[in-house]
Amino acid sequence: MVEGNTLPPDARAVCALRARSECAPHAAQAVAPADSPSSAALPGTVNREGGSPAPGVCFCVSQEMRCVLKKRNVVLGGLFLLGGFFVTSLFNLLISALGPSPEAAPLEFSWEGNRPISLESWVEQGQFLPLNVSYQLLAGTPASQQRYLTIGMSSVKRKKGSYLIPTLESVFSQSSPQELSSLQVVVLLADFDLSWIMDTVKRIKEGFSSELDQGQLLIIHVPQVWYPPVTGLKRNYNDASDRVTFRSKQNLDYSFLTLYSAGLGRYYLQLEDDVSSAKNFFTSIKTRIEEQEAKKSTWATLEFSSLGYIGKLYKSAHLPLLSRFLFLFYQEMPCDWLMTHFRELMTQREQILFKPSLFQHMGTFSSFKGTYNKLKDKNFEESLYTNPSAKVYSDMSTYQKHFPQLAWDSGEGFFWGRSPEKGNYLTVVFTEPVVVTEILVETGSGKKDLLESAQVELGQDVLTKEEESCKSFYSLGPFKNGKFEMYNIDAKYSSVSSCLRIQVTAPQKDWVVIHKIRVKTKTKNT
Repeated sequence: MVEGNTLPPDARAVCALRARSECAPHAAQAVAPADSPSSAALPGTVNREGGSPAPGVCFCVSQEMRCVLKKRNVVLGGLFLLGGFFVTSLFNLLISALGPSPEAAPLEFSWEGNRPISLESWVEQGQFLPLNVSYQLLAGTPASQQRYLTIGMSSVKRKKGSYLIPTLESVFSQSSPQELSSLQVVVLLADFDLSWIMDTVKRIKEGFSSELDQGQLLIIHVPQVWYPPVTGLKRNYNDASDRVTFRSKQNLDYSFLTLYSAGLGRYYLQLEDDVSSAKNFFTSIKTRIEEQEAKKSTWATLEFSSLGYIGKLYKSAHLPLLSRFLFLFYQEMPCDWLMTHFRELMTQREQILFKPSLFQHMGTFSSFKGTYNKLKDKNFEESLYTNPSAKVYSDMSTYQKHFPQLAWDSGEGFFWGRSPEKGNYLTVVFTEPVVVTEILVETGSGKKDLLESAQVELGQDVLTKEEESCKSFYSLGPFKNGKFEMYNIDAKYSSVSSCLRIQVTAPQKDWVVIHKIRVKTKTKNT
């Protein structure tokens, strides 16, 4: 007899009872009576001397082994659950210790991390890719109601020059009180120099306290901990590594800015922090939006400047999409290139660019390394369109529907005429006589179709014929490089004028484009 698989007393007793009840009919001789001296050893004893054991013995031993395995599995399962709970708790503690903390930077400001207005867009109802970021409200009072237009701009510390304050001054000074009640400006201070942030906020509070109090201006910041890596990125287009870092960081700035601005207004206008605005730009933008919406055609971006990421207008419902798009592809290319791809992905194939431009780049030094930047928008007009009522005539052959009147009226139209001859003219006849103070005439498309030889004249005494003109004219001066520009005309010619004429002084083979005639006037008594 060889003893093996000795069980603990409690388990052995249970299995012995099972053996008695289940094995007795087949092998009663294999199990000793309960009061037998060897009964404690029987349930775990296998007869290995006399050949094969009786069938009842094997069955009983199988029952004992099953009990052993069951109890062991229960113990191991409990240990596994305890171990899993311990590992999960340890992992969560590590994440909490290493992960970004939304705590405010130690600045003397009142931080508010939540967007002030709840959104109704479907993407804000949890059915979209989450973008994890926390904002700090540095200054301003959020508006209680949605405005018509939100203007967003991002600003960083520059090595040379600072244009943020003049940019804000231009936005607010070029808007009427009624226009200001329908717009809100959001400025993201996107530098991580805390002393610069504090100084900038102080200057803004001193210069724009009223706008801050009335909900027309908000200043926000996103701590660096929420930014993904901006160094060591791939060098697309063979850009220098510092250039890649700069443009990638800028994309992230715009991503966070547009996400915050979503829902603050019905429409969103992107500006840079170094631009000047045209007079009453808000009204011009609203008019263009209404015209575009009346066409009932798909659009994603309306452009009010041909430069960079200046004057680009979006529907606020699209901002969560734009924000995530900029974030996903932040290291691939500059923001203005991404903007074009976004427009096309939103099924707007053609650019919708309005002229004259409403915003002009004023910065002399770039925010990247402080390099010199002379970029200007040639289609910018700072002042509101002021041409007086008039009719326009010309004896030059007109191409298609580019009539002479289009050069005088506001908008994108222009006059396009075939090769002019000496003596050809374009005459503007004022509805009422006026004192002319300024004249600007611009010709050409790019460097082509310039009016090479011509002079500008003012006329008096209207002659009423099939085509109106004036009885007499006097010359103000010639064109130079396809352009005529003159100011303070009334200082020399103070009498009223009834006509303005452009007189061709030499023939040319090239056609001519006159895309802008702008005049400022005053009444005789002013």
